[in-house]
Amino acid sequence: MSKNHFHFVCFDKSSSCDLKKYIILILLIFTFSTIGAQIKLPKLLGDNMVLQRHKPIRIWGWASVNEKVTVAFNHQIKSTNADASGKWQVMLKPENAGGPFQVLVKGKNEIIIKNVLVGEVWVCSGQSNMEMPIADWGKIDNYEKEIAEAEYPLIRHFKVPKSLSTSLKDDVSGGEWQTCSPSTAGEFSATAYFFARELYKRLKVPIGLINTSWGGTIIETWISEEGFSKKEDLKYIANNMKLNQIDSVLKHGRDVVLKYADDIVNRIESNPNPKDWKNIDYNDAKWPVMTLPGLWENQGLKALDGILWFRYTFHVDETDFNKPASIELAKIGDWDETYINGKLIGATKQWDIPRKYDIPSGVLKPGKNVIAVKVEDNYSGGGIYGDPENMHLKVGENIQSLAGEWNFMIERVASLASSLGPNDYPTLLYNAMIKPLLPYTVQGAIWYQGESNASRAHQYESAFQTMIKDWRHQWKLGDFPFLFVQLSTYGSANNNSNNGSTWAELREAQSKALALPNTGMTVTTDIGDPADIHPKNKQDVGKRLAAIALHDTYKKKGEYTGPLYQSMKVAGDSVVISFTHTGTGLKVNGKDGLLKGFEIAGADKKFHAAKARILGNKIIVRNQNVIMPLAVRYNWVDDASMGNLFNREQFPSASFRTDKWSGLTDMNIYNFE
Repeated sequence: MSKNHFHFVCFDKSSSCDLKKYIILILLIFTFSTIGAQIKLPKLLGDNMVLQRHKPIRIWGWASVNEKVTVAFNHQIKSTNADASGKWQVMLKPENAGGPFQVLVKGKNEIIIKNVLVGEVWVCSGQSNMEMPIADWGKIDNYEKEIAEAEYPLIRHFKVPKSLSTSLKDDVSGGEWQTCSPSTAGEFSATAYFFARELYKRLKVPIGLINTSWGGTIIETWISEEGFSKKEDLKYIANNMKLNQIDSVLKHGRDVVLKYADDIVNRIESNPNPKDWKNIDYNDAKWPVMTLPGLWENQGLKALDGILWFRYTFHVDETDFNKPASIELAKIGDWDETYINGKLIGATKQWDIPRKYDIPSGVLKPGKNVIAVKVEDNYSGGGIYGDPENMHLKVGENIQSLAGEWNFMIERVASLASSLGPNDYPTLLYNAMIKPLLPYTVQGAIWYQGESNASRAHQYESAFQTMIKDWRHQWKLGDFPFLFVQLSTYGSANNNSNNGSTWAELREAQSKALALPNTGMTVTTDIGDPADIHPKNKQDVGKRLAAIALHDTYKKKGEYTGPLYQSMKVAGDSVVISFTHTGTGLKVNGKDGLLKGFEIAGADKKFHAAKARILGNKIIVRNQNVIMPLAVRYNWVDDASMGNLFNREQFPSASFRTDKWSGLTDMNIYNFE
């Protein structure tokens, strides 16, 4: 038997450090020979992992049927036998924070897990704003400095690879625990990292992050079939899953896309030749148009994977055409070939990096010029996407925006087998990216998702709470802490109280989850970016999540969130608004001292900008043209950056409305088409 070296540091002085006794016990168990490597561990159990302190620890895996398996960790030794399906598990007693340790698993073969810590473990999930890394495509604020200073060996991060499944999985498709350092931190979820860093600074114990997130995903893909079946208003989804198997759903969806594609192509030309579509003299006048940047799934081409062409005509002045020139096309999912006047000027086979190509001398012509972009997408969202400000042409010192309407044409629709995306059917990510994690003991979860459900915001209230209850039920750890980030500021449609706002409705749906025990909401409308759905300030997002955890989970004193609407009272031509979480007092952020973002309406349901002032811990709202007010709204817009009500602890107020009038999304529900 090879020699094993053991060493650990006790973070909790009350824990025993009798290393000699531990080694003797280990040697007694692991002296017999190994015959046939049968034991296998899930990928989540590996070197550098963090185990949850103060709770029973489950170690599990697979072996030969009825094979005896022994697990040794710190001073604990437990044995069991694999069942008839080859599965086994042992439950270790709770441990105090500490490490590094080793976990030894012995059957016919031996596995040693090294550099194991015990501390606090959090699941980090959601869509792109949780997935968003510190560097890479994320490039959050001051990312280079943050990476250089990320020397936190007691913070560990496990990135669950993107994977989907139509059936429940017992293991994730890959991944490994990474120790936080300047060489690894750039790949960490930025939100999760800053959350962990704040916890570590206050608690001084190891922090483990299990990052299971996927950009652009809807909440329905993160809920189990059992979860849907338990909620009366969502039971139809579980029933439809039984009646409409995924193959038939995908086939129907693909048939719809194919018919749409055939209608477009055949309506325009009887014998299309895509080789001509890059040329300047090709006539694209009959092509349909699409607004870019923007994923084509959101513009009538749902579930389409394949190849599309985009064309855009622009003009260059005779005095500029021979000057240095370049083009930026935001980001493109997945691959592109970009042509100008029939000449290839660049190509990239990666979905998440900005496209910027220099235009060679002689390509541009005075007068009419044509950009043609061939885009191939084989997975999830496709097209040219990102910020409008990152789509432009630069010729000399002149910059011309390329955001807006482009002509497009479909060259090819991918086969059914390659067209399955995470949003095509319920439960796909729960099955592959949550179910395999369930045996792992965790402290709680942080969640950042909702953008992809904004069009169904009313139903999200039920779906979100269903997911929280479902995860808690499946994890079997009780009502563990579930902290979430409310949707930030974004000018997706510049909507407001009078024409409706799906993003405001989604924020409201999220806030309703606070009715569940042990939940917490982080407000971020003040640190968002109206032009970027991926705001770069993730430092404050992580800090605000940590503030809730420190108060609710770790019992630290102090205010931890912003003002929340409590009640209203009409007083003549004014409305008095009361709040919870006013901290040491309400305040106005802004040099002019004027409260902004408040609106007031009467029986006609027409909202008017209101004058608002602080009176103690209440807000008085009025408008001279609304004599008999009935309702007040605050920050009820997509771009909610105007609102400036805070408490003195510098936490922003959540958006709210006092009315229950119908909204844009009241009738929108999840369907299988």
